This record gives sequence, C-alpha cells and structure tokens, in this order.
Amino acid sequence: MPINFDEIIDRRNTSCLKYDFAAERGYPADILPFWVADMDFRTPAPVIDALKTRAAHGIFGYTQVKDDYFTVLQNWFRTRHDWTVERSDLIITPGVVFAIANAIRAFTKKGESILIQQPVYYPFANMIRQNERVLVDSPLHLIEGHYEIDFEDFEQKIIAHSVKLFILCSPHNPVGRVWTRAELEQLAAICLRHNVIVVADEIHEEFVRPGFRHIPFASLSEEAAAITVTCTSPSKTFNLAGLQISNIFIRNAQLRRRFKEELSRTGYDEPNTLGLTGAKAAYEHGAEWLTQLLAYIEENYARTKSFLAAHLPKVKIIEPEGTYLLWLDFSAYGLTDEALNEKIIRDAHLWLDDGPIFGVGGSGFQRINIACPWATLEQGLKNLAEAFAE
Repeated sequence: MPINFDEIIDRRNTSCLKYDFAAERGYPADILPFWVADMDFRTPAPVIDALKTRAAHGIFGYTQVKDDYFTVLQNWFRTRHDWTVERSDLIITPGVVFAIANAIRAFTKKGESILIQQPVYYPFANMIRQNERVLVDSPLHLIEGHYEIDFEDFEQKIIAHSVKLFILCSPHNPVGRVWTRAELEQLAAICLRHNVIVVADEIHEEFVRPGFRHIPFASLSEEAAAITVTCTSPSKTFNLAGLQISNIFIRNAQLRRRFKEELSRTGYDEPNTLGLTGAKAAYEHGAEWLTQLLAYIEENYARTKSFLAAHLPKVKIIEPEGTYLLWLDFSAYGLTDEALNEKIIRDAHLWLDDGPIFGVGGSGFQRINIACPWATLEQGLKNLAEAFAE
C-alpha cells in the first residue's frame, strides 16, 4: 500500500525538540526548522500498532532483551548488509551518542588522544572534550566537490599523537560520503597497524542513495571486527529517536567486557520497554515502509537540486551519497559565518545547522534536513531564495 509521505503532521506542542524549543534556544518561536536529524514522517504503522498493543497491557516494569529481539536484528543485518552478528555481540544503550561517550571512557584515559574526521557530527568533539580527552583531527579534503580521506595525514596523526581511539562516521554526517570498501579497508589497515580501536557510528546506514552501498566496518574482516565497536539504532531509520534505544555490537570479548563495565558504572541497566517493542516491530515489519521512504527522500533531493539550480545558483550542493542531510556551500556570497547564519535566521526565517559547529572545514556551509513533506521543504527553499534574492 502506498504511504502518504506528503501528509503534513503538526508536531508542535508534543515537546518536540525540532519544533517546540526554538525560543528556549534563542530563535524566533515560529521559525521553520530543518536542523535536528529526525523526520517529519509518521513511523511505520506496524510500529504504532505494536506500541498500542504493548501500552494497552498497562504495566511497564523492568525489561530485558529476549532472543526473539536479537533474531530480528540478526536477520535484518544479514539480509540488508551481508553482515552476521552474534547474540553475544549485542549490547543495548539508550542512544548512539551515549554509547560513544561510554566507549571513550571505557577504552581511553584522561589526556589520551582520540581521532575524528572533521567536518563531522559535532557531538563527537563534545564528548571527547567533555571527557577530558585530546581531540585530534584528520580533516576530510574537499576535492572538486567530493570529500576524500587524506590517508597519509590520518596515519601520521595517529603516530604523532599516540591515538588510542578513532570515531568513524559511516555514512558520514554532514558531508554525505558512503565510504567504499577500499577506503574502509585502508582505514582498517592503519588502525590495526597502530592498535587503534574503532568506534563506528553507523546510525545512517540505511540512508544510502542508488548506486552506493553501506559496508559495516566490522564486516571487512575478522581482524577489523576485533577492533570495532559498531553503533546502530532504529532511531534514524524508523524515526524512533524519542524511544531511546540503540544496538551496539562488539565482537571482541575483551572490548565488550570493558564497555559493559563502564556501562555499569553509569547506572544504566534495563532498556526502555517501549523502545524494545518499537525497535523489534520496526526491524521485523518496516522494510516496505523504508523502501518507500528512501524513494520519497530521493525525490526530495532531486527537487531540491533543481530548485537551487534555478533560484539559488550560488549555493552549491555537495553531492550526497547517503543520509537525508544536505551539506550546502554558501561561500560564494562572501559572508562571514555569523552574517550568513543571521541572514538565514532573520531573513529566511529558517533554522538550519551552522557549518562551523561541525569543526574544521565547516565555514561557509549549512546543513539542511530534507526528511519532511515536500510542501514543507519547498516553503523553506522559497524562504531561502527570497532572502538571497539579488
């Protein structure tokens, strides 16, 4: 049955971070938001039905994971990514950022170095600094509109700073790269050579455009799996962020033990009851919904690209290979980052993510979320065109 992704659902007054907290964050209360990476689409109907059934039971006591939950996950990753996970690999956390912070504390000490590739999802840098580790950046290089890894710099930084941990963003947020097998294998070889643990944030794994394929880092080889903490979640795939559940896979028993010990120190134990219910239903019955969603987002991208070419030719899209986030280059306008952000907020009346928050290489850029009904996105693009009319 066709799903109506054009339906506009009013999210206001639901304590929704995207729509309900503009004033608290210093923005006009009625600003049109395209910043945070969740979607304006209703989650799959089987998920809603499963949550209703579980809620009707009326008792929400402590919960743990049964084998049937794992079996659904195992089938999903085997079918969609040719990756076999084992029951013992699985650890539940309330979120991927939570898991990354937990890994930072589990596998490094204060003052030790952690490497990231900026511009990149800004909580990586926040978690490194807030846990009193040293941030080492091997920046991605923008070459003729395409971001590439400087492998020589990557390895030199590891050696020079005695890097203990590398946080990989795959697919990459915000630049939209879906790393090739050859690129991932080269990263793995370097990390294995220097005993660097890899925390792979693969939360956007299902959002890959036609012609590209997501390859789980841990699926490269047994050697790669032995140094990898893979972070996945239904929160992006099925729009379940508020249910606070993520699935972390660690093949190496020693790393898994250290991760669990640190997790225990946080006081976290039992997962969210409704999170488990929603995630299981999504992975078991959400494939068709996801197929239709990906087609809709691809159409949104095509329309956005055409609109910008016609009305904002100075704004350059970095051609995405994955995610539902577009990385837009406004540098042709010659504005400072502060002036650009102010123009988008005050004149276009839009709330985007300001490029500099993603670190080195973010200046002149803005990130926009296109996972919403076309009518909403079109209005945002029209606002942008009016604000930058020359």
